[in-house]
Amino acid sequence: MFDLSSLNKEQREAVQTTEGAVLVLAGAGTGKTRVLTSRLAYIVSQHLCRINEILAVTFTNKAANEMKERSVNLLNRSSTFEYSSEKLWIGTFHSLALRIIRPYHDLFNRSANFTIIDAADQLRLLKKITAEYKVDDKKNTPKQVAYYINRWKDKCCNPDDAKRGAPRFTAEAIAANLYQPYQDMLASLDAVDFGDILKISIELFKKNQEILQIYQEKFKYIMVDEYQDTNTAQYIWLRLLAMGHGNICCVGDDDQSIYSWRGADVGNILKFDQDFKNPTIIRLGQNYRSTKNIIQAASGLIAKNSMRMTKKFWTEEEAGLPIIVKALMHPAEEARFIAALVENKHKHGLAYHDIAILVRATFQTRVFEERFLAEGIPYIVVGGLKFYERKEVKDAIAYLRLVVNPDDGVAFERIVNLPKRGIGTTSINKFYALSKEKSISLPKAALLVAESSKSASNTKLLKFFEQINGWRQEIETLSPSELMQKILKESGYIAMLQSSKILEDEARLETLDELVKSLEEFEDVNEFLDYVSLVMDKTNTNNYDMLTISTIHAAKGLEFHSVFIPGFEEGILPHQKSIYEKGDIGIEEERRLCYVAITRAKKEAYITFCNRRGSYASPTPTYASPSRFLRDLPKSCVKIIGSAG
Repeated sequence: MFDLSSLNKEQREAVQTTEGAVLVLAGAGTGKTRVLTSRLAYIVSQHLCRINEILAVTFTNKAANEMKERSVNLLNRSSTFEYSSEKLWIGTFHSLALRIIRPYHDLFNRSANFTIIDAADQLRLLKKITAEYKVDDKKNTPKQVAYYINRWKDKCCNPDDAKRGAPRFTAEAIAANLYQPYQDMLASLDAVDFGDILKISIELFKKNQEILQIYQEKFKYIMVDEYQDTNTAQYIWLRLLAMGHGNICCVGDDDQSIYSWRGADVGNILKFDQDFKNPTIIRLGQNYRSTKNIIQAASGLIAKNSMRMTKKFWTEEEAGLPIIVKALMHPAEEARFIAALVENKHKHGLAYHDIAILVRATFQTRVFEERFLAEGIPYIVVGGLKFYERKEVKDAIAYLRLVVNPDDGVAFERIVNLPKRGIGTTSINKFYALSKEKSISLPKAALLVAESSKSASNTKLLKFFEQINGWRQEIETLSPSELMQKILKESGYIAMLQSSKILEDEARLETLDELVKSLEEFEDVNEFLDYVSLVMDKTNTNNYDMLTISTIHAAKGLEFHSVFIPGFEEGILPHQKSIYEKGDIGIEEERRLCYVAITRAKKEAYITFCNRRGSYASPTPTYASPSRFLRDLPKSCVKIIGSAG
């Protein structure tokens, strides 16, 4: 007999409702993984199907492995038969679709051992194609082209579809023209990319009904985790497989749909009752993670969204502390305030790993990292690099290092072709050979080569050296912050990022804003460079008890005793880009981000915002408005410390 006694009423209903379409709305901390694993084990234990006749789809390999392990353990505890995870069809969309399409490789013109290229290989191929078609890869970078192609594949759009839909004379139109040549190159290399895997699977199903029927009959039950994060291709793939028996169970939470920027469509979960006949909708409302105040605050906040399915979110936990809201004058004071609270909590027995700083934008981490380094608070950055380890920061610092030290070969090699100046590997090797022959520094060798002829690349290289020398003359007259601004602008580095359509490059601009502001604290450039060297040395730590600094996006699925949410300001949370590009839809997703951030906290949540904050466009700190989301928090759950602005 399969034991369901550990489940609450709604969880048991979700497990035992095996037939037809089922949507389980699982709010934060309501035990969705327990429901999924129990449901799989229950179906097999009741002999409704064999273990290899369930298709269970997740978004990460980690989640898939956890589901396999827990499901098999549940089965083996309730049965005399020894089950193995090897027969389970549990995995990510890509791994499962790949498993389906490999036997039919000849139907899409590939060999049995076709290659799957990664993102780096994709960029390398697109670089060749942009060169072949004489596309200006400064205005239309391979990354930008890859972004459009990947989004088209997420929507199951072919090259002809892309051409028809792309506005004329735009970067999108140029990418559309390169889509087919890219696909042709993949075919010639006997390769596919990640976006192809689901797309090919869908095309196989649509063109070959007998293949679709094989898998419709094979999988008696389909289960999907994090359904709110599915994109168009994933949605179509699931719909096709479920059309036979109709036994599909999707678990998700529309209130935690925060990934539209990578193709996720919250509409997939919102229209579930339209897509599937007579669905059963089960709401898991009991939270096992957080206190009443945290749950009520999060519920009051998310209730302001109009695009959501109604649900009751509650807990039997104690009321706990209210959410603390604090206004600070500027980011440095915000970091000092939070660091002092962290140290106080640690002194009273709270481990660092039970504390998290959750930020909306990566540039926010810098002031916290520097404060924690100064205070000796160990930390880890989740889902990204530490501030001074980020590529754009290291690039900018390399420019400064070369301005200060004209013989710095490491800095020279890093940035001589950033932005592109036609200085490739062949040129660099030539510089190294001359450097060794004449026993001079790499930059001096490069200058000799540049002066030896008037080729196009040498002309650009000479201009580069002229710029370096010009900035060196201004070290004494400009502040470090002003000098950094000037270098980033005149070198073309900022223009390079601004012309890109890649989301990561937009974040890099924000990070450089923060770098420029950080230099305001130093009187000269050498002092700053020495400081960075010391910071980088201090970040090498083997301490396993570390505080977490994370973006809210990367923190989804995690939980902590105490959570700090800094930068609760208009323009940051909600982010200005979301407001500008998506209007009310963007505001609703930003509100969901707030909901996700607050519900990471088990016992304590702190919200802080600053009255003044600067930017690259306006380095002098300007007035910052508190986030509109503060008004959405029920007053009974909030305690304001000092002035709230």
